[in-house]
Amino acid sequence: MTIHHKMRAPAVPRSAWLGRFQKVRALSEDLARDLHPEDQTVQSMPDASPTKWHLAHVSWFFETFVLVPHCPGYTVAHPQFAYLFNSYYEAAGARHARFARGLITRPTVDEVAAYRARVTDAMAELIASAGEAAFAAIAPLLEIGINHEQQHQELILMDILNLFAANPLRPAYRPRASVPAGRAPDLIFFDYPGGIFEIGQAGTGFAYDNEGPRHQVLLRPFRLASRAVTNGEWIAFMEDGGYGRPDLWLSDGWARVKAGDYSAPLYWEKTDAGWEAMTLCGQHPVDPAAPVVHVSYYEADAYARWAGRRLPTEAEWEVAACQVPVAGTFLEAGALRPLPAGPASSHPAQLYGDVWEWTQSPYVAYPGYRPQPGALGEYNGKFMCSQMVLRGGCCATPDGHVRATYRNFFYPHQRWPFAGLRLAEDA
Repeated sequence: MTIHHKMRAPAVPRSAWLGRFQKVRALSEDLARDLHPEDQTVQSMPDASPTKWHLAHVSWFFETFVLVPHCPGYTVAHPQFAYLFNSYYEAAGARHARFARGLITRPTVDEVAAYRARVTDAMAELIASAGEAAFAAIAPLLEIGINHEQQHQELILMDILNLFAANPLRPAYRPRASVPAGRAPDLIFFDYPGGIFEIGQAGTGFAYDNEGPRHQVLLRPFRLASRAVTNGEWIAFMEDGGYGRPDLWLSDGWARVKAGDYSAPLYWEKTDAGWEAMTLCGQHPVDPAAPVVHVSYYEADAYARWAGRRLPTEAEWEVAACQVPVAGTFLEAGALRPLPAGPASSHPAQLYGDVWEWTQSPYVAYPGYRPQPGALGEYNGKFMCSQMVLRGGCCATPDGHVRATYRNFFYPHQRWPFAGLRLAEDA
């Protein structure tokens, strides 16, 4: 997941920095509030991490990149925490294997909470007391750390859902919020002209380095669907033999179908009453009007072929999304699941929130991209191979975290993100 391209931080009052930092730290702890220690320690698969590890890792990030170099007299909480809670920063030293994070029974959940409190208190004191010159160096790192923790808040929910889905008791992470039943609006397409457009971060406000440099792209005229593909439409794809037709699938995707990896979206289960899906609110009947979620790039591409269309490129998606306010079903809405789209008006609905939308674009560097030097330069650049770009955020993304230029990325086979799709076609 995704450092600010120019390592600049917005000019905001010190009190506002402190408030943002404390709010983000409190939200992480709130996400773990209803989890038992057993829930926070187990790792369901190599791609996932225990909640306890996430909470410790984001604290290690602030300790390593802010407190140790910028807070005189600060001593690390434990000499082995850097080994246990480093994720992939090779320049920061050796680390515990990712697939074995579920074996870290110590420190305990309570000890991790104490570690978090220690780091939070030290950071709050540093934010309040650092001189202006010192804070000017700290602020860009603080901005990265805040956004980094928000990314792990989404990962906590992704990983808890994967863990609870593996439990035969099908426990609910949170009670299901009451949402009025709805129907998906008719699918229509919006036309966009071809031409030369600029995409990428323009240099105002925070952005990760992979969002820049801003550059020109040439687009042919295209059309973009008014909403995300729904569960009901996906069921029609399945009933038409979509998972049994090799002509619809990329070779690697078809190999996974033949191996038995794909036969329905992740977490779906066929019962006597019909299709049900495991969610953060427990197992419930699939809502035909809601966006389909937890599908891989391979599945999304196969569906688009079945529908006689294609996935948008990330440039097409951004050109459309930059004309739309950043609003939608994000984490603070409390739904914890994608919701049916509202009616489209002058632009497509659901471009932000509900589900990350797969694009057909590989995750590669923009022209002129250069990673930052040092350990933080490992944040994005070294992952620019073999992954695909997703756009828009989802129901587990913290509010205010995404923007039109935000580039998320996952491997094409991965399904535990809150990922869906929107159709596109040539005009």
